[in-house]
Amino acid sequence: MPATIDYGKLMHGAMRGLIREVLEGVRDAGLPGEHHFFITFDTMHPDVEIADWLSDRYPGEMTVVMQHWFDDLDVTEDGFAVTLNFGDSPERLYIPYLAIRTFVDPSVEFGLRFDGPDTADDDADLPPADMIELDGDEDEGAPPPGKREAEVVSLDKFRK
Repeated sequence: MPATIDYGKLMHGAMRGLIREVLEGVRDAGLPGEHHFFITFDTMHPDVEIADWLSDRYPGEMTVVMQHWFDDLDVTEDGFAVTLNFGDSPERLYIPYLAIRTFVDPSVEFGLRFDGPDTADDDADLPPADMIELDGDEDEGAPPPGKREAEVVSLDKFRK
């Protein structure tokens, strides 16, 4: 048994498992209610598979939206593939969970953020992931009266 418990590595694994479980539910039953996802990922991750024109246009990171139109969602242990529409041009993408930087469902003010580079072999040296709390609709600019701006809540404040 190791000398210490690596909570950071365990937390990253659990959060990736949560994303996988959510996507499996969407694959099996579709998006319920107003749920939709903003998924930001590292386009340079070695296991990401996207069209050359997308990697040229987004050489560092890219955010995709799964909401009104997506097709052929395939969820695996290591990542997911989905066909999305880019200006009436359907494109197939494969995004490994290790490439995801943020996963946000603004309809229920939920989000995850993974800070730092992720590699399949070296998860132990990663900084911790943060939860993202959203208030209001990001796409509408200023929040309505009585609503706060979006804020990031860092788990660091709970560490000793």
